[in-house]
Amino acid sequence: KATTSLLMASEIGRCRFHLFFHSRIPAWAQVLLLADMYGTIQSPNFPESYPKDNELQWNVTVPSGYTIRLYFMHFDIEPSYLCEYDYVKVKTEELAAFCGRENTDTERVPADDVILSPGSMLSVAFRSDFSNEERHSGFEAHYSAVDIDECRGKNDEELACDHFCHNYIGGYYCSCRYGYQLHSDNRTCKVECSDSVYTERSGLITSSDFPKPYPKSSDCVYRIEVEEGFLVTLDFEDSFDIEDHPEVPCPYDYIKIEAGARVFGPFCGDRPPDRIQTLSNSVSIRFHSDNSGENLGWKLTYASAGNSPQCPVLLAPPNGHLEPLQSQYLFKEHITVTCDPGYSLQKDGEEFEHYQIKCQTDGTWSSNIPLCKVVDCGLIDVSVGEVLYQSSTNSTTFGTSIQYRCRNSPTGYSVYTCGQSGLWVRQDGASLPACNSACGQPSQPFPAQQKRIVGGRTAPEGLFPWQVLLSVKDVSRVPVGRWFGSGALLSPTWVLTAAHVLSSPRRDPSIVPVAPEHVRATVGLTNVRNSLPSTSRQAEHLILHPHFDPRNYDNDIALVRLQQEVVLGDLVRPVCLPAPPLPAQALVPTPGALGVVAGWGISAADASGSGLTSDPGVVSEVLQYVKLPVVAQEECEASYASRSLNYNITANMFCAGFYEGGRDTCLGDSGGAFVMEDPRSGRWVAHGLVSWAGPEECGSERVYGVYTRVANYVHWLHAEMNTEH
Repeated sequence: KATTSLLMASEIGRCRFHLFFHSRIPAWAQVLLLADMYGTIQSPNFPESYPKDNELQWNVTVPSGYTIRLYFMHFDIEPSYLCEYDYVKVKTEELAAFCGRENTDTERVPADDVILSPGSMLSVAFRSDFSNEERHSGFEAHYSAVDIDECRGKNDEELACDHFCHNYIGGYYCSCRYGYQLHSDNRTCKVECSDSVYTERSGLITSSDFPKPYPKSSDCVYRIEVEEGFLVTLDFEDSFDIEDHPEVPCPYDYIKIEAGARVFGPFCGDRPPDRIQTLSNSVSIRFHSDNSGENLGWKLTYASAGNSPQCPVLLAPPNGHLEPLQSQYLFKEHITVTCDPGYSLQKDGEEFEHYQIKCQTDGTWSSNIPLCKVVDCGLIDVSVGEVLYQSSTNSTTFGTSIQYRCRNSPTGYSVYTCGQSGLWVRQDGASLPACNSACGQPSQPFPAQQKRIVGGRTAPEGLFPWQVLLSVKDVSRVPVGRWFGSGALLSPTWVLTAAHVLSSPRRDPSIVPVAPEHVRATVGLTNVRNSLPSTSRQAEHLILHPHFDPRNYDNDIALVRLQQEVVLGDLVRPVCLPAPPLPAQALVPTPGALGVVAGWGISAADASGSGLTSDPGVVSEVLQYVKLPVVAQEECEASYASRSLNYNITANMFCAGFYEGGRDTCLGDSGGAFVMEDPRSGRWVAHGLVSWAGPEECGSERVYGVYTRVANYVHWLHAEMNTEH
């Protein structure tokens, strides 16, 4: 019989048995295959005596991910020295032999020990020799499949999960922290790090998880892309730890720098590279790691500086500031321009709160520095209030003061100062009072639809409360000249009209205004036969535009100051003035817009025979009105350029009327207002003044009425009305 040796080791209540010898099973031995998850193994004839000279083997197999647990419920095998005669041998990766009824120095029985296979296979072999001196009942054993906790037992780096291990019945799987991906080996966690782009001029870049160990099996690309004209510099910190090899340069993990055609590295080990001057604005940092190692990684800072010429140092504008103030300015650096309180930053007609310019690659600044202009709070609307200027020049700029009150207000004047916000404010912070104003508000609503009516439409009382009838007498002529015109009431003391209404006709281009005492204004009038002395006022002062040209009626606009205020009411109310046009703004009014013009159409009996006609000759005792479209400036100019006389349509004029003509196109007295409703406020605004038309019969095809463009004169009008005359 063979000589064997047995080594038994115990581990947490489980017995493992190690037998160092070679065991052979005879070819004639019976082999039973067991594949169930649990079962029973018994000696032949159990519980009776087992037969002599018998060999039998049970091969137990369970699925991968399980081990086999084996324990004996009964054991009675012929004892012998080192189990040389009868025995039960349990074989896994190691071998154990059992015999006898109880443990001795030379015999071993399993007793209550549990045998646990290291893998998913286990063999139990039974052998009896040719003689038994006593009766032995054999053995009974039970086996069962037991799940392996792979997560607890994986100590080998090549097999263990990188981040998280999850055990389940029959197996396990690995998972990764957020931001990582499971490698194709289903064990290693790699990070997605190939799309990082840095566009700031300076920054910080590290390996993933730094200063903890960087991920395995990763290929990271970090790209630095700054503007052209900048060069990137890299500085690695001392905490540099990349897996290396004592003989081969960087065979496992490494970092490599690519800058255009230049390549730096690869670098690894525990010594960081020196400063790297890439001489490029586009840099790629490539980092590779294999599937092993626990190195901490790297950290670098990058910076960029321009290689363009410096921009010149600039001087701040008067009453302004530049930030930041530096001794030199490099490519892409900015300067911000601001103004002192009470000054506004202006450039090319636009106003800015602050303005920024930058140093360009050629060493020049992107723009000139704008100017700081003093804030102007603007002229006061004297149609609803009274103003007293406290400066000799009637200044309205920052820091100047005025006295102001609403007309007919029971309270006295209050002092207002032009603030840095461009608003008139009182010492207590209050702004100008909102005086009740009837500006542009008829007491009668306009009809919902105003159709084109040849000859005009009769105006009810209160529909045009700003309409003024001007009666003019020219005593400088023999015989004395008399004529009528229209105007628009701007305030209780001011009337807006055309300049030619107030000038004496002359054969030469000289301008001779009529005397103020020979001009009367009648307000609140609808039927000329119903004129009352109480609604008539004598003119005190006439102001013709200084650049009025009687040859072509350019700048045909004037003001009449009345000796006595008119009484405002339902039939007498001022019209509104338009806002002054902004730089580069489209012409106002815009082509196609509809406006309303009213008048009596009264012309002088001794009208001049000039080629330019301001009165159409249509006479009506009752005020008439009609709605007309504004004509495109190009069409306006073309219609008069096609005539025999040399007519000049300037930017201070616009046309209104219909292409096919009609007497309504010419309706209106000279100086009367062409009004349009403001869509936001609902108030009516005087955008034009009836000025002139061609010599053809009024209403001819393509003969438009020509109007003075009032928006071009708003500043002049306010200045004159706010000046003591």
